This record gives sequence, C-alpha cells and structure tokens, in this order.
Amino acid sequence: MTTHPDFLKYVSEHADKFIQRLSDAVQIKSVSGDAAYRSETIAMGHWLEKQLKALGVTTVVRDLGQQTLQGQRLDLPPAILGKLGDDPKKKTVLIYGHYDVQPALQSDGWATDPFTLVEKDGKLYGRGSTDDKGPIMGWLNVLEAHQAQRLDLPVNLRFCFEGMEESGSEGLDELIEKEVAEGEWFKGIDCVCISDNYWLNTRTPALTYGLRGIAYFAINVSGPGQDLHSGLFGRMVHEPMTDLIKLMSKLVDHNGHILIPGIEAMVPPPDDDEIKLYTKMDYSIADVAEAAGASIALSDHKETVIMGRMRNPSLSLHGIQGAFSEPGAKTVIPSKVAGKFSLRLVPPQTPDSVIPLVTAYIESEFAKLNSKNKMDVEYLHGGKPWVADVNHWNFEAARKAIEAVWNKSPDYTREGGSIPVTLTFAEKLGVNVLLLPMGRADDGAHSTNEKLDVSNFIEGTKVLGMYLYEVAQLAGTA
Repeated sequence: MTTHPDFLKYVSEHADKFIQRLSDAVQIKSVSGDAAYRSETIAMGHWLEKQLKALGVTTVVRDLGQQTLQGQRLDLPPAILGKLGDDPKKKTVLIYGHYDVQPALQSDGWATDPFTLVEKDGKLYGRGSTDDKGPIMGWLNVLEAHQAQRLDLPVNLRFCFEGMEESGSEGLDELIEKEVAEGEWFKGIDCVCISDNYWLNTRTPALTYGLRGIAYFAINVSGPGQDLHSGLFGRMVHEPMTDLIKLMSKLVDHNGHILIPGIEAMVPPPDDDEIKLYTKMDYSIADVAEAAGASIALSDHKETVIMGRMRNPSLSLHGIQGAFSEPGAKTVIPSKVAGKFSLRLVPPQTPDSVIPLVTAYIESEFAKLNSKNKMDVEYLHGGKPWVADVNHWNFEAARKAIEAVWNKSPDYTREGGSIPVTLTFAEKLGVNVLLLPMGRADDGAHSTNEKLDVSNFIEGTKVLGMYLYEVAQLAGTA
C-alpha cells in the first residue's frame, strides 16, 4: 500500500504550521531532573494531552505517584495514554515518546535562548527539538494531516507519552505492568514504534535494533562539618574533593577502557561476521569529528569506533556535585562532594550484574587511601540493554517507508544510548519493538545548541505516516 498522496501533500504544504507547534512545545521548560521546573513539566504533559484530544485521540492522564528530588516531595509528571481506532481488521501500533527534556541554560554555551525555537540555515535550534519533542510533534502532524482531510488511518494507534525519561522513567514500568495485567490501553498491541534516537551520520537514515543499558552512580565523599578555608585548613585535613578525584581517576583510562575488574570480561569479543556488519555501514572517522565538533575519536579504525558506541560497554564521568564551578576564584574546601558517572551496558550485562562489581571496587580503592573521610557508592538509576529481530515485518515496514521518502536504504544500527522502556515493552507486551529515528547524528541531543533539521522534521513526519501504511500492507490488512 502506498501512502495517500493527499497526506504527503498536506505535510509539505503545512511545514510552517508544524514548526510553530514544535516551537510551542519547546517553549515549555519541561526539565524533569530539576525540582524548580516540575510544574512546567507537568504542564507540558497536560498541553500534550490537549493536543491529542483535539486530533481525535481518546486520552487518559495516569498519575505515577511521587518522588523526592532535591529535598522536596514532588508529584511525578503524568503518563499520557491515548487510543485512536478499534478496527479488529487492522493492526494496532503503540507509539512511545517522552515530553521531558535535559536541563539547559544559555550561559552553558547556547547561542540563543534554549527554550525559544530558532530557525536558522534550515535548522531548528531549541532544547527538546530532536530529543524528543520533535518526533512527538511528528506524530501529531501525521494525525492532523489525516484528520484535516478526513483520511482513515491504515492502522489502530495507541500512545504512551511520559515525562520522566531523562530522569530514569520513574513509575513507568509499574504503569505498563499494571496496564498489561489489568487495563485496556495496551490490549491487542501488534508492534511498538519509538522515535527517540538518531541517524549514525548526517547522510543516511537508520533503523535501530539495539540499545545499550545504563547504570548511573554517585560516589559520595564527606568529611568536615562545613566548608573550610583552604588557607586555614589546606594540608591540615583530609579533603573530600581530593579523595573523590583520586577515586574517579581509577574508573576509566584515557582510551576508554573500563578499569573496574570484571566489567569488560562479561562481553564476548566480536567474530568476523559481526565485524563485517560494521565495515558495511555508511560511517567514517570524519563523521565522528562532525558530530563531536572536533577530531577526537579514540581510534582511526571505523569498526573500533562503531563497536565502542554500539556493542561494547563504556564508562563516562559526568560531573561533581558540591564543587565550586562558578566564574572567578573561590578558595574553599568543600565539606562534601558527589562524583557522578555512568556505565553503558551491553548484553549480557545488566545493572544487577555490575552494581556489586562497581561498589566493591570503589570501596577497595577508597580503603587504600587511608582517608578519615566517609565514602559511599550510590546507585541512582539504570536499565537493561535491548536487542530486537530486524527480520520482523515491523522493521520491513519502516525500511520501505524510509526508502520511499529518502530514496536510500537505511543503516541498521545498535544505539549507544539507553531507553529503558524499550525492553519493558518488548518483555511485557511480547511484541517487536522498532526504533525509527527522526534526527541526525549532529543534532546535539543533551548538549548545547540542540537542533533538528527542518528537512528531518518534515520528511521525518512523512516517514512516520508512510510507516503506518506499510505496516498495514505487510500485515495483510490493507
């Protein structure tokens, strides 16, 4: 089945309207990891529900409970569930996305206000433009194009949009488990489509069949009863920051090798056939430099770099809470500091399998310091890795849609990032889960000057719509 031509025409002719909808969404500061923005994050959920209802979707707002964040007891942002269509002759596709975003301040290095969408040189700059508000708006665009022209959708749709993905998806797994066991919103799902990742480069669309998991930790070190003056107490006391820096230096080397015993050994090496898959990919070391903004790849061999992102674990140091980081010079000895780091996990690793290794290793390294400070290792959140069957009709439908819009075949990738709910859907629903990226490798998700190319937003909307038609065709219901 080919997509209805009126759908494609409508999307092309209403690009400006769709960009304005994305602008409205970006303007809402839905930063889930900062208590100061919790009300706006919740407001974003209700804004999204209103948009869905206006497009004919039956919705329900699901309360996910509360959490303690930055010393405050806060309501979790709600999950927005929706349904459109109940034709037993049609396949039913579940769409997932998240409406929360990473923190962003213009002082971090943004060229413009991160919460004001700015179009420049064919690119849309703004926090959440590519992760994940752009793709969610893409689905709304698909719905509008069909509603406005009174076109029947070729499949039944179900929606699950959350507001805590950037902060561990708290409460979502429990909701999914309950709905699968007792509810009606996830009944009869035939496949899942998630658009929350990126092409491998800036040229070739991708389909993603694997994700790394994550285990996020904090090393908490404390000593003095309060912050101290370095001129009065320097070289007189054990300093928490000194201990922390020493411990963090023991986690990973400058070539990316994880120093925690047993972590790397969990993963079997690739065979020749697997390496050939990476050799075939449309990717180069120059793509790393373009996406990273500098020539800083760990290797000159593309296969090594690709495996570092897709099929090998990694450990990254993220920051130090409690340390002085403002402009100027402050001669303080912090009384307590927390070093944040995470492991990206690949099969057969899981958070449960690495937590004991991480904790025991850091505790043993701290003991070697003979410090009088106190230290504990805190596990903050995590998720398992995931791999799907690329020969399923769900992936075939997405491939055909990409080829029709972009006139080229997609790369099949395993993504370096983590979307924990992917595995939850696969396990609890027992169906194929597809990752269908909208954005490019250089979009800068989680970074300053995050962007989404206009072409990816508009042509990506067409891909999403055509994918639904291909699902109907391949599933034999067209």
